[in-house]
Formats: sequence, C-alpha cells, structure tokens
Amino acid sequence: MFSLQNKTAVITGGGSGIGKAIAVLFARRGAAVHILDLDEKAAGVTADTLRAEGHTATAHHCDISDQLRVKTVFDLIGGFDILVNSAGVAHIGKAGTTSEQDFDRIYTINVKGTYNALHAGIPVLQHRGGGAILNIASIAALVGIPDRFAYSMSKGAVLSMTMSVAKDYLQDHIRCNSISPARVHTPFVDGFLAKNYPGREAEMFEKLSQSQPIGRMASTEEVAGLALYLCSAEAGFITGNDYPIDGGFIKLNN
Repeated sequence: MFSLQNKTAVITGGGSGIGKAIAVLFARRGAAVHILDLDEKAAGVTADTLRAEGHTATAHHCDISDQLRVKTVFDLIGGFDILVNSAGVAHIGKAGTTSEQDFDRIYTINVKGTYNALHAGIPVLQHRGGGAILNIASIAALVGIPDRFAYSMSKGAVLSMTMSVAKDYLQDHIRCNSISPARVHTPFVDGFLAKNYPGREAEMFEKLSQSQPIGRMASTEEVAGLALYLCSAEAGFITGNDYPIDGGFIKLNN
C-alpha cells in the first residue's frame, strides 16, 4: 500500500521542514521527486541524500513568488503526477501591529506562491490525464490563533484555493486536498525560540508543546505520512477535503 512507484512528484519548499520530510518519504516510496526551494543549498543537500540512498531526486532553485520562474522550472521538469505546495513563511503579529510590508510579504509567498504553482502545474496534470495536488494549510485557517493575523489570512486563502481547485478540475481527474497542521517541530520553531527567548528555549519549547492537548508538537514525518496517503492511489476517492493533524487542538482544546 501507499506505493508511489512510477510517479513523479514536485514539492515546493522541499529543502527543509515539512516539505523536506514529504520529499524524503515520497522518494523512499518510489517517486522521482523534484525539490523546489528558495534555499538552493538546502534543496541540494536533500536531493544529494536521497540520491545517495539510490532514489531519484532533483533540486531546483525556485522563488515561488515569481510566476515566470515557477513556470520555467515546471517546464524544465516536464510531466509529473503529484504537486505538493509546502513552501511558505510564518509571521507573528496582530492586525494593528502587522506592517504593510510584512502583510505583502506573507501574501506574496504563501498565497501568490501557491497560486503560481497551481497556475503552472494544473495544465501539466491535465495533459497527464489527472493527478493529485496537496496544499499545506494550517489550523490557523480554521480557528483563531493569537498573534497570527497575516499568517492566518494566508492559510485561509490556501484552504479556499484547495476547495476551488478540487471543484473546478473534477472532470480532469485532478484531486486536490489540504493538510492543516497544528504546531510542528521544524527549524522555524527552533529559530523563533532562539531569537525571542534566548536562554529559555527548552522552557518555551515545552510550553508550546503543552498548548496542544496531546502534549507535544507533531513531527514533520507524521505530517509526511498523511501527505503520502492523500497523494497515493489509496486516496483515489478523496478530493476537496482538509485534514487537520493537530493533536486534538481544534476539538479538545477547551
């Protein structure tokens, strides 16, 4: 089950965090993976590691906010069967404290970047006769999260785009779903704690972990496991859905 043999997958943001975990798992399940990331070095390290294991992996430097660059990279890749939109950035702030510059940055990367990949990728999947798209949203698209105004806006847009694409391309045999993680232990979390709580990293890490009913953060590998299912043939009857992976945050955090 959950084999991706003879499949080709494109993963944006595949150089680190959730995107990297998805790229690694997909490659180990048989897919040829194309890893797109603004951090060319990180993408290259991930691809090199996978090739050393005997898998097929290619790194591409790509700014997903640049539509021409995205199209150029997709044209270079050619045909593929799976598109995972994982690239994105976070931001901390309320509506009254978020600057226009920060708001535009979040929109340009998280919203426009996802649109750019969809815009370039859907025609490829149509020509291929169908395929699977997976967008990485967030529980911030579903519930109120303190100090996450711009980020929540962007992930709400990703969720809406997921539903729209699923509806519009049913007849093209393109499935589109999304995953909404709660807190996941990624390099961003470590960097955030080091910057904002120097000397108190362990204490604050535990506090953030305990904010989820299950008592810990998710691992990137756990998110990748759900991504594998949704992009596999076993999920062939699933489209237009969002899947929280949240340690009980939405339903149990009373």
